[in-house]
Amino acid sequence: MTKTYDALIIGGGHNGLTCAFYLAKAGMRVRVLERRAVVGGAAVTEEFHPGFRNSTASYTVSLLRPKVIADMKLHEHGYRVIERTISNFFPFENDYLKLGGGQGRTEAEFARFSAADAAAYPQYDAALEKVANVLRDLSMQIPPNVGGGLSALVAAAKQGWPMAQMDLSVQRDLLDIFTKSARDFLDGWFEDDRVKTAFAFDAVVGNFAGVSTPGSAYVLLHHVFGEVNGKPGAWGHAVGGMGAITQAMARACEAAGVEISLESPVAKVLVDGGKVRGVKLESGEEIAATIVASNAGPALLYRQLVDPSDLDDDFKRRIKGYKTCSGTFRMNVALSELPDFSVLPGKAQAEHHTAGIIIAPGLDYMDRAFTDAQQHGWSKKPIVEIMLPSTVDDSLAPPGQHVASLFCQQFDPKVDWDTHREAVADLIIDTVNDHAPNFKASVIARQIHSPLDLERKFGLIGGDIMHGTMGIDQLWAARPVLGHGDYRGPIKGLYMCGAGTHPGGGVTGAPGHNAAHAILADRPLLRKLLRS
Repeated sequence: MTKTYDALIIGGGHNGLTCAFYLAKAGMRVRVLERRAVVGGAAVTEEFHPGFRNSTASYTVSLLRPKVIADMKLHEHGYRVIERTISNFFPFENDYLKLGGGQGRTEAEFARFSAADAAAYPQYDAALEKVANVLRDLSMQIPPNVGGGLSALVAAAKQGWPMAQMDLSVQRDLLDIFTKSARDFLDGWFEDDRVKTAFAFDAVVGNFAGVSTPGSAYVLLHHVFGEVNGKPGAWGHAVGGMGAITQAMARACEAAGVEISLESPVAKVLVDGGKVRGVKLESGEEIAATIVASNAGPALLYRQLVDPSDLDDDFKRRIKGYKTCSGTFRMNVALSELPDFSVLPGKAQAEHHTAGIIIAPGLDYMDRAFTDAQQHGWSKKPIVEIMLPSTVDDSLAPPGQHVASLFCQQFDPKVDWDTHREAVADLIIDTVNDHAPNFKASVIARQIHSPLDLERKFGLIGGDIMHGTMGIDQLWAARPVLGHGDYRGPIKGLYMCGAGTHPGGGVTGAPGHNAAHAILADRPLLRKLLRS
C-alpha cells in the first residue's frame, strides 16, 4: 500500500466533506476520494451550455443544519443564501396560489379559496412546527443501535423523551405523520383541494409514491424542518448554485488539513480478518486506513464496493432488499426569456419567477402521475417543479437570459432510459408549456438526467436522490437496516456517512456530522481491536 491515513472517505459529496472536516478537526489524517473531476457529489454547479451554469442535480437549499454551517465557518468560505420572497407558486387551470411571504399573507391567499382553511392554517403551521422542532434536534443525534444492549435502550429513551413530553395533540399529529398518507393527513386539516395541494407537493419530492400512499405524510414533514438564515421552514437560492456550498465545504476541509483527491474512484473496500484495512482504487492503487467512511449510498457500498464474502448472509439479504427509487427525472434548461404563465401573464421578472413553481394542479393529478408511472414507466402528466435561480443570481446566465431547474416526478428507474429519455424530456417541456405557452419556444438548450443518468453520473443507485426510500421501514435506527442505523457498518472500521443513513436525504450535513461523532467515539476501541 502506497500511503496510510487515519480515515478515508469514499465520495466527496456534502456529507463526505462534512464528515472529513470533523475528523480532521479532531486531529485525524483524512483523505477524501471522489470519483468525479469535481467535488460536491450531487450538490454541484456546472456549465451545461456555453454561458449557462446551474445546480445540475440538487437545486435548492433549506435543510443544511445551522450547526454544520457554523462549525465549518461556511460564510467565511463564500456561503451565501438568498431567501425566496414567496416559497411556491402553483398555477392551476383557471387560477393560481402563492404560498409564503409571511403567515398573514398566506392566510389571505387561502381565504380566496376557503375561509375555513385560512382559519385552520395557523393551527396547522404551529402543529407542524412543534413536530419539526423535535425532528430538527433528532436529526443531529446518533440513532440507538437496536440490539446493542443497555446503552442502546438508554439512547432510545433519551431520544424519545422529548416526544413523550409533547402535548397529546402533538403526539397524535406525530403518529399521523408517520403512518398516514399525505392526502389523509391534510384532509384532517383543510377542505379545499388547492390549499391541500400547496402542502402535498412536499410529500412526493424524491418519493416514488402518490399523495394517497400510506407513509407519504412523513416525506412532507421531512421537507419542512429546514431553515434559511435563521428562519424556520424557509427555502432559498445558494449564490453560485449548490456547488458554491460544497466548494465552501471543500475549502473548510482543506483548511483543516483534509486531502481531497479528484478522479479517484474506489473499486473495493479492503477487509482482512473482519476489519477494514483501506481501499483499492480503480487505478489499482491501494490506500491503507484504519477507518473507511462511505458517503456513497448503502446500495452502492454493499452491493458493489464490499466483497460479499465479508458480509453475513442475513445482512446481504436485507441490503439486497434495501429500496432505492425516488422516481426523479432532472433537467436543466437554458432559456431566452422567462416563462409567461397563462393564469398570471407577464415575461417581466416578478416574485413568482423567484419562487418554486409547481406544476401539480391537484391531489388527483399527483396520484395519477404515480399510477401512470407504475403502469407505463412514467407520468403522462408529470409533476414538475421549476426553479429559475438566474432571477436572483445573474452569474448563472448571459444578460437577459435565464437558467431553469426542472425537478420532475414520477419516473420508474426500471425503464430503458437510453431509449426513452429524449421523448420523456419533450413530454416534460410540453407539460410546462401547457401552463406557460412561451416556454417551449424559449428553450435554447437542455441537459437531461433520467434516473439512469443520475445513477451513472452521481452514483445514485436507481436514480434515488435520497440514497434510499424514506419509508418508515428505512428511517432512524432502521436506516439502512436495524442494527446498523448508528452509522457503524457490519465490518469493524467501516462507517456510513451519507444520506442512506439517519436522517435521510436532502442537503443537510447531518449524516456526515453524526457519523464523524460516532467514529470519534469509537477511536479508543478501534485502536484496541486493531492491535489485537
